[in-house]
Amino acid sequence: MSTDDDRLARDLASEAGGLLLALRAGGGEPDALRKAGDRQSHEFLAGQLSQLRPGDAVLSEEGRDDLARLAADRVWIVDPLDGTKEFGEPGRTDWAVHVALWERGQLVAGAVALPAQDTVLSTAEPPPAPPAMTPGRPVRVLVSRTRPPALLDRLAKEIELTLIPMGSAGAKAAGVIRGTADAYVHSGGQYEWDSAAPVAVAKAAGLHASRLDGSKLAYNQPDPFLPDILICPAGLAPVLLDGLRVAGC
Repeated sequence: MSTDDDRLARDLASEAGGLLLALRAGGGEPDALRKAGDRQSHEFLAGQLSQLRPGDAVLSEEGRDDLARLAADRVWIVDPLDGTKEFGEPGRTDWAVHVALWERGQLVAGAVALPAQDTVLSTAEPPPAPPAMTPGRPVRVLVSRTRPPALLDRLAKEIELTLIPMGSAGAKAAGVIRGTADAYVHSGGQYEWDSAAPVAVAKAAGLHASRLDGSKLAYNQPDPFLPDILICPAGLAPVLLDGLRVAGC
C-alpha cells in the first residue's frame, strides 16, 4: 500500500519533470540550459520539501551538504536533473528526476521521472517484475554512454553480453525495471543521489540491487560517494555477481 511519502515522491518528481520539459521547450544554448535545469529543479524540490516536510533533511546534488542530516531520522535524497548532459542535447529522452526518502537506515519511498518519455516509475504504484530472461541469449547490460566500465570486457569473457550505452542512471535503471534490458552495471563513480530513487523503485519491483561485490548499498553516509551498482532481476543476480567476482571486482 502506498503512503503519503510514496505519493509525494511521485508527485514531486513528476512536477519537477514538467518544469524541466517547459524549460527545454524554450530552447537556448545547451550549457546555459543545463545549468538552468539543474538550478530550477533543485530550487523547486528543495522549496517543496521545506514546506511539505519541514522536519526532514534533504541531500541534493545541487544543494549544500548539511552534515546535520547524519543525525536525522528521515532524509530526502534527490537528483534534480539526472543526465544533465543528455538534457542539453535536442531529442534525447534519457534524462530523469530522482526523489527518494531514506528513513532510519532504509530507502522507504522513491520515484524516477522520465519526463521526455512521459513516464514516472515510483513506489506509490510499484511496477510489475519484468518478464524472465529468454534462455540462451546474451545478457543485455545498460552502461554509461561516456564511461562504460572497463570491467565489462573481463566480465564478457565469463558471460555473453550485449552492451547498451545510455545516459542517466535513472533511465538505465528504468530500462531494467521495464524489461527492455537485463541489467544495469556501473563502476568508477556515482553518488547517493544517482542511485537512491532508482534503487527504491527497483526493489519495489522485486529486483536485485547491490554493490558490484554483492554488498548492501548504504545511504545517508558522511561521504555520499557510492561508486558502483548492479541492478538486475533476482534470478540473474547470482550469475552476474559470480561473473563479476571472477572478473576481479
